[in-house]
Amino acid sequence: MDIIFLREVRADTVIGVYDWERTAAQTIEIDLEIGIPSDTPCHSDNIGDTIHYGVVVERLRQSLEEQHFLLLEALAEHIAKMVREEFGAPWVRVAVTKLGILPGVKRVGVQIERGHRPR
Repeated sequence: MDIIFLREVRADTVIGVYDWERTAAQTIEIDLEIGIPSDTPCHSDNIGDTIHYGVVVERLRQSLEEQHFLLLEALAEHIAKMVREEFGAPWVRVAVTKLGILPGVKRVGVQIERGHRPR
């Protein structure tokens, strides 16, 4: 399977279980690995045959402005579902990270995989 990856995508959203976390948007960091449905784009060299990563990032940021979550796990699940359903990815790995949310801890996050990755 061919995979598109996006690293350290930054977006602002309201997330957290504590009241102080929900008073303003936080910058989160997202890493995505997106399985491409076929190897056609490798041969066609046509953007229409692949998943357009610029559109994925645009849609992701739009979604995070509109929806808020309590848990990183729920946010990661939302992103995975969106990428699979809206962009036709057969497999996706999503990592979502809060930056500097705890004293002495640089990053806190979760990573999930959804779909089936051919072997």
